[in-house]
Amino acid sequence: MLTKRIIPCLDIKDGRTVKGINFVNLRDAGDPVELAEIYCDSGADELVFLDISASEEKRKTLADLVLRVAARIRIPFTVGGGISSVEDVEVLLKNGADKVCVNSAAVKRPELLNELSSRFGNQCIVVAIDAKKIDDSWKVHLVGGKVPTEVDLFEWAKEVEERGAGEIMFTSMDHDGTKNGFANEALAKLTELVNIPIIASGGAGNEQHFADTFIYGNSDAALAASVFHFKEIKISDLKKKLKEQGIPVRT
Repeated sequence: MLTKRIIPCLDIKDGRTVKGINFVNLRDAGDPVELAEIYCDSGADELVFLDISASEEKRKTLADLVLRVAARIRIPFTVGGGISSVEDVEVLLKNGADKVCVNSAAVKRPELLNELSSRFGNQCIVVAIDAKKIDDSWKVHLVGGKVPTEVDLFEWAKEVEERGAGEIMFTSMDHDGTKNGFANEALAKLTELVNIPIIASGGAGNEQHFADTFIYGNSDAALAASVFHFKEIKISDLKKKLKEQGIPVRT
């Protein structure tokens, strides 16, 4: 059985790690290079680095910061924010990223996913989907959750798989930063619809929330930020609890 992955997320703004609630009210969480090294040494399976204002500010991800982080860690490293071309991905991979995470640009021009997967292979293409439940349907949002669309979460997930995405990172905007647990019902539906790994994001507040998303959401990985940044959960303790519940994790 494949092991479940625990992934800290570094949301970057102005060169610092930040964290908010429902995508707003950001507060400082520390130096991203120092945090990356701590997570690598404490048992994280992967690391995600998201330059959260790159799309809004219409600029590229901070490649020099990516290079500094990559030099300090020994675990797979995914980078996203402002990626809109093959050239953008080439720069990030050259600077030490193992995978790239694409969001807004893929919704605006879905052919980008075909281009990236054919050039670099789907193993390094992660599609981030930020969605909010409106009435009875989940709608995709862009530019750090600021721009709503009529795109359906589940239809878009199927399309990105068909276009060559290797993984999907689904963030429930309703759950983000609330610490009330992941959107497991939506996650379970996603895992039934597609055959690529699903990373759960948004809502982790305690160790049991991670177990629940693996058990009830069928998630392949769970991503969190503030509970790790502010030392509310230790990754070693979390993995011990997961193992006690029969959930396969790397130790």
